[in-house]
Formats: sequence, structure tokens, C-alpha cells
Amino acid sequence: MTQCWEPGVQYNHGDVVSYEGHRYKIIQPHRSQSDWTPPITPALWGRMSDQDGSQQGHSQQSWSNQQPQNQQPQNQPPPSYQQPQDNGGQLQQGYQYHDQKPTHEEEKPEKTHWYDDKSKLALGIGGGVAAGLLAGGIHHLIHKHEKDEHQEAGHAAWVNEARMRAEQFNRNGPQGPATWLLTQGKDIPRYAIEVGREHSAPLYICRAYWDGGKQVGKASTALEKGAVVGYKHKEHHTDVYEILLGDMNGLRWVPAHGKVNVSALGYRPVEGGHEKDGTPLYVIKAMYDGIYHPGKASATLDGAYIPYGGTEKNIKEYQVLCYNS
Repeated sequence: MTQCWEPGVQYNHGDVVSYEGHRYKIIQPHRSQSDWTPPITPALWGRMSDQDGSQQGHSQQSWSNQQPQNQQPQNQPPPSYQQPQDNGGQLQQGYQYHDQKPTHEEEKPEKTHWYDDKSKLALGIGGGVAAGLLAGGIHHLIHKHEKDEHQEAGHAAWVNEARMRAEQFNRNGPQGPATWLLTQGKDIPRYAIEVGREHSAPLYICRAYWDGGKQVGKASTALEKGAVVGYKHKEHHTDVYEILLGDMNGLRWVPAHGKVNVSALGYRPVEGGHEKDGTPLYVIKAMYDGIYHPGKASATLDGAYIPYGGTEKNIKEYQVLCYNS
């Protein structure tokens, strides 16, 4: 009997799993993650025929060949889309409107959550994103760093996953108070969550693939390439990353210190990424040199880590971004 797909499992050549009534065969060996389900990672899994269990798997359509914009996608939004949450944000209230040139002005909160208002499906994502990244024009960027075959395959899988998530977002709009969206360079989408300001420019929460994991860092128009993640006590600049969009009416910052104790938070933390071994990384903000910086924390790290000054700074007291419910 075919086993059901599960997160946190090492899948190797020859493995076949079932997911949502369909069968998939492994393409690229990997350790599964909660947001790398077979339907949205065709670089990792090939969908098999539902008529004949003995047939070999075949890859699904590539991202650029998906259904037209006016059709409903076959797959449901990935698990990273959360359900609507109750009111209760602490730091920011309502919407944060940011285009390519963010301003100090903040619009007033509306009666509905941002993810309930389908009239806002066109969220003003920077022109370079919609016309370039989301049209499949970033393949060449995955070759910027020298990687072995395994690392390059993992990076390609993450890019493909992020592009599919962006496509679903553009079709359906946000499905919860926090959504990761693929972007490039200094193209900051509307609704990006602002954490602090450095050199008079807002700091936003980002994540990017690095050495087998998804590392959390900061994005800003003041940064050399647009985003920086911290890893192994170094800052790593990148111009291909996902930025966290959100409605703070459904989110809150919860104080923490040392290693993250999820049960002690009292709220469900926003998962930003994971280490190479699959350990979840949570989104945090921490004060350093009088400024709040975005970064990461986990159940194994001895405090929060923020990328700063070419290295990573370890901060013992910090705040974890959580859902209200």
C-alpha cells in the first residue's frame, strides 16, 4: 500500500507517496517540509497516473504553463496560508501600504481583514515582480552562487515552490494574516510588514534559500541587493527572496528569551523557514543599537539571531511574531 506523504520524512529514489487522493513519485531526494507538499513542488515530485498504479511518475505542468489567470487553480493554497485570525495586533494596526517608494504614511484600518477584501487582489506588487519574476524570468539567478548539484537542486525547488505560491496569491489574494511572496531586488510589495527603520529606510521581514535551509533575514531598499539573511555568523546578500506580507490585526508580537518554547508563547508562532536539518525557524524582531531588526529564533538556537554589520548578532531578549488565535 502506498504511504501517505508526511512532513519531516527523508524521501529517496524509488519512493512513491499518496497525497490528496493522488500518487507521486520522487524526482529529487530530500527531507520533506510542511510547505513542500507534492502538488506545489514538481521539481521534487512527479505526479503518477491515477488510472494505473504501475506507471512511472511524470512531472506536473511547469509553473509558467499553469492555468490562465481567470481560471481557478487545481490545488488549494499551500499550508503556509493561514486561516483568518481575530483582532489583537500590538505593534502595527491595520494595513501597511508599501510600494517601491515606501512612505511614512500609514492608512487607516478598514472594517474587514486584508485577506477578506477580494477587491484588493491586485495589491500593487512592484512592476518588476509581476512582469519579471512571476513570468518565470529568474531562472538565471539560481546560478549566481557556486553550489554542488544537491544544493542547486534544492535552490531550484525553493524558487519553483515560491513562484507557485506567488501565482496562487495573485489569483486568489491572501488567505490569512501572513503570506510569503516572492520578489526581487529592491522591489518591496504592498503590505510588507515593517519592523523598524535603518538609515531612514524601513526594514522588512524576508527569507531566502541558503545551504539546504530557508533562512530568515531583512529586506530594505537601502541594502545592496535588496535582502540579507544570516547564516553561520555571516551576512549573505541576495536579490531573490520571499518577503512577509501581513495584516497586524491578525498578528501580534510576543516577548521571549533564549530558546523558543512554543508552548510557553501562548500563541502559534509564524514559521519563517527551517535549518538544513529541518528545524523550524520562527520570525522575530530584536532591538540592537536602538533599532528593531527582523531575524530568526528556534528551539535550538540560544536566543535570536539578526543579520547585522557583516555578521549575526545574538540577542537574548526578543519578540516572536505570532497569530492571534
